[in-house]
Amino acid sequence: MGWIGWTVLALVLLGAVGVHAFRRALENNAVAVLDCADKLLNGGDGAIRQVADLRYGKEPAQKLEMFVPQGAKGPLPVLVFVHGGSWAGGDPHDYRFIARTFCAQGYAVVLAGYRLYPQARFPAMLEDGAAAVRWVHDHAARLGGDPSRIALMGHSAGAYNVAMLTLDPQWLQRVGLDDSAIRGTVALAGPFDFLPLDSDATINSFGNAPDLAATQPVNFVRRTAPPLLLVTGDADTRVKPRNSRRLAQLLSDAGVPSQPIELEGVTHEKIIMMFARPFSRDRRAIAAVLPFLDRVTAASVAVQAAGR
Repeated sequence: MGWIGWTVLALVLLGAVGVHAFRRALENNAVAVLDCADKLLNGGDGAIRQVADLRYGKEPAQKLEMFVPQGAKGPLPVLVFVHGGSWAGGDPHDYRFIARTFCAQGYAVVLAGYRLYPQARFPAMLEDGAAAVRWVHDHAARLGGDPSRIALMGHSAGAYNVAMLTLDPQWLQRVGLDDSAIRGTVALAGPFDFLPLDSDATINSFGNAPDLAATQPVNFVRRTAPPLLLVTGDADTRVKPRNSRRLAQLLSDAGVPSQPIELEGVTHEKIIMMFARPFSRDRRAIAAVLPFLDRVTAASVAVQAAGR
């Protein structure tokens, strides 16, 4: 995060929780601390309303939360957000700052979890992502969302998940959906081309796959896929920008003009922090994502034709 970021969070939270509690929270779950800061600076959750908190499967990690703007009159476009965490950590509950940010822009927001290592390995994260989209497709309408205007967004491992759901149609097909279920996808700092497996995270989650090539988003590029926005930071040393550049080049080669948005001086962690206060004062990430989401989820946009 960097010393400036931690200093800001410390100043915000120390008075609210105390020194010892703050240190303990920071060590155990930095994203939860970020969410707490965002909530405090937004004056609480009064601007959003939770309309779902449930499991879409039998396992504890197969859970989701859905939020809509307070007083909203739907049906609203739906943004399904999938968290990162190296496929081994993370909890959708800690990403409510995504709901606060995008509900304020007129979206219903679903925060979707998925089974994690060591309980699950590839393709569990994709099976769960598809199941969550199926739930949204089936239930969003009664909760204020528009099931015909669903967009996906993910960070890091979550960006991998949503990119695969977008590019490889088999996962949605397995739950009875096709490309028309997704209007478009935002992938933040995603790993899309990571062979050979050279990290604990990728070895743990993908090492047992019978066909490693079938785990890579770059191998499923197709002209007919829903539009995909790739956003990364040029200072990301964890998931290097070459991932987004490579996928964008392959999309362009396939006839889908694509150019990754690279944010100067932005690290792997900062790119998701920029959607939470106080870091959202730097509007570059939001400014990159919102026009794309507004375009692909517009009521007048024909599904499949958007962004092509």
